[in-house]
Amino acid sequence: MSTDKDELIEDDFPAQDEDEPQVETAKTNLSKRRTIDNLLEERRLQRQLADFDYDL
Repeated sequence: MSTDKDELIEDDFPAQDEDEPQVETAKTNLSKRRTIDNLLEERRLQRQLADFDYDL
């Protein structure tokens, strides 16, 4: 019976080595998200410049 508990506990908690790739993936995803946000901001600003009435 104690072996069943040990197996469950081991399955619930991943080894430390498995956490490292997830951190790298999160950093990569954050970097991609920032790049996309920057591109969208640049497009928004370019539209504002194009729509700006310079005859004021």
